[in-house]
Parts: sequence; C-alpha cells; structure tokens
Amino acid sequence: MSLSNGRAYLAIPGPSVIPDAVLRAMHRASPNIYEGELHDLTQSLIPDLKTVARTDHNVAIYIGNGHAAWEAALANVLSRGDTVLVLATGRFCIGWGEMAAGLGADVQTIDYGAQAPIDLALVEQALVADTAGRIKAVLAVHVDTSTSVKNDVPGLRALLDKTGHPALLMVDCIASLGCDQFEMDAWGVDVMVAACQKGLMTPAGISFVWYGPKADAARGNCVTTYWDWRPRSAPEMYFQYFDGTAPTHHLYGLRAALNIILAEGLDHVFWRHETLARAIWAAFDQWSKTGAMRLNILDPAHRSHAVTSVEIGSPDGDRLRHWCEHQAGLTLGIGLGRSPSDAYFRLGHMGHVNAQMIMGLLGTIEAGLTALGIAHGRGALDAAADVIAAA
Repeated sequence: MSLSNGRAYLAIPGPSVIPDAVLRAMHRASPNIYEGELHDLTQSLIPDLKTVARTDHNVAIYIGNGHAAWEAALANVLSRGDTVLVLATGRFCIGWGEMAAGLGADVQTIDYGAQAPIDLALVEQALVADTAGRIKAVLAVHVDTSTSVKNDVPGLRALLDKTGHPALLMVDCIASLGCDQFEMDAWGVDVMVAACQKGLMTPAGISFVWYGPKADAARGNCVTTYWDWRPRSAPEMYFQYFDGTAPTHHLYGLRAALNIILAEGLDHVFWRHETLARAIWAAFDQWSKTGAMRLNILDPAHRSHAVTSVEIGSPDGDRLRHWCEHQAGLTLGIGLGRSPSDAYFRLGHMGHVNAQMIMGLLGTIEAGLTALGIAHGRGALDAAADVIAAA
C-alpha cells in the first residue's frame, strides 16, 4: 500500500516547483507574435532580468536549456585556438569546458574534485604562470548542481585584478540565480549564464546570457548568426530577440515568475533560501550522528542555498529515493556525476519553496530512513524546526 496519492512534491534541483500563477499565465491560446501585448511583455522582461542578475549590462534570451547559454556565451567571445581555464568543482563546469573544446578552444582544467570549492591559490598560480596572457577566459560555476558546492566569485575577480590578467571572468549561475546571492556588476563578472527552470520557477526551455562591455569587445570567430548576442540584446525588430519565433508561453510564465520574485524582494528571496537551507543542514547534522549519511560539502560557507548533495552509501541512495517517491509522493534528485550513483541523492530547495514544504520534505526523508532500516541519528526534525522558529 502507498501513501503517495495526492499532490506530489518534486524536490529535485531543477526543474523546480512551478507556482500556480506561472501555470495560469501560460495556460492561454497562442498570442499574436507580430504586434501588441507580447511585444510589450517581452520588453518588460529585460530590466527585470537585469535586476535579478544585479547588473546594468546587456542580456540576451535564448530558446534552449542551460547548455544553450553555455554555447552562446562561449561562441561570442572565443576564437578557435583560444585558451580557456576551467575551474571544475563538479560535473557542470567540466561540461562547460568540454563544450569549449568542441568549439576549438584549448582547455586547461584545474579539477578540485567533487567535495571542495575552488582553491584560489591554485588559480593564482595558473594566472601568474600565463605570462603570455594566452588564457582568454576563466570558466567557473557559482553553484554546481551535481555537488552543491558554492564558489567564491568575488575572490576570482580579486585574483584577476591582483595579477593583472586580462582574461574574462565567465560564471554559470544556472543553479544559483534567484536563490544564492549573486552580484554580477559588484563582483566584476564579465559573462553570466542562467536558465529559467530553477530559481526563476518557469518550465525548462529558455536561458539567458548577461554580458558586459569587455566581453562584447572580445568578439571571436566562433559566433554564428543564431548565437550572436548583439541583435538579441538590442533588437531593431521584435523577431531578433529570439532569431525567429518567440517562445511565447514561456515568456508569459517568466513574466509571472519575475513578478513573484520582485514582489517578495530579492534580498528577502536570498534570506528565505538561506534560512531553509540552514534548516535542512541542521536536520542532516542530526541524522549523520549515526550511520553513513553525510552532507557532501562539509563547510557551510561553501554550501549552496539551492541544492544539497548527500552521501548515504550504496545502494541506500536509490533505495531512499524510490521509497520517498513511490510510498510518499516526494521525488528526490539522483546522485548526478558521482560513483556509485546509488550512494548519493540530492535535494532541490530552490524557487517556490517555503517552511512547511521543507519540513514536509525532511519528515518524509525521516520516515523513509526508518521504514528502510537505514541507520540515522535522532532529533533531525526538532533541529530543523528550531532554525525556522528562530527565523
């Protein structure tokens, strides 16, 4: 017998829970794409997309997932044979580097493994050693969805400034935008990429590249007409926003999602995510006192507020995920990019989440641990409740 009937809870690290207001906004007939309301709505998105990225620079919209934004960002700044430095703290920055190699770049990777943030000392060594200034761009992920590590982006900018290195600072914020604090301009980021299906609470299908003047001036020979960000960010005609037909219903959904974020206030959004993340960590601190379970990132200063990766031992990661989904209606994320994958699971706590959802998530995990006989410490729910009550 199962207790999973009812409204399911998708607690994976993207796609995230979609607000009813977003679904309602998208539930409409196709609009006129040539004039009128859709044009006004699209133009209204641009300043608000800049607001959530904390930038006054340009933004281009692409029909595609985060990988599309990766390629768009790379294609606009690289020429074949350019060198890029990849700072890998999980599967996703490695993937971004692989895409750069596919475009003909010479990729140098510093791999910090799956449980540690970027070591700035090693980055400094690489920059200092590049006396010819061959490195065109430094690629980093603010929050890697596979490991849940959060990296020090201001520290990277400080190193580039300290060493006087001219490389572009390019940052993937797909998992962190609208969840973990990010300041594109204040932190000196030249190119930032994100997508709509995580903190922006919209069904997967559109992505974004924000870029500053230094990145625009770095124009290489990899860019094609479709990936070119200039017409998209300063269109003379509406179709140039998307180089073709607009992703009409996604735009309506994104408008509703941005309205929700701006009504709450971005600083409050960051505080909410931080508080709920600390409640989750408090629960895991208790559970990990007995048994094999532990958070992947040990130092709270380097943990994401949007996603949490957990090691529990093989095959208990898959056992717990299966029980939570099929017995209780809670879907947890797989152990992505880890081996053995069934020794890990991930929690998505991004976007449209609140305290009662997180307490329900934690209570279901505890029920699953108990039902499956997986060793765990006691007092997790009390610890999480204390964090929420204190907030």
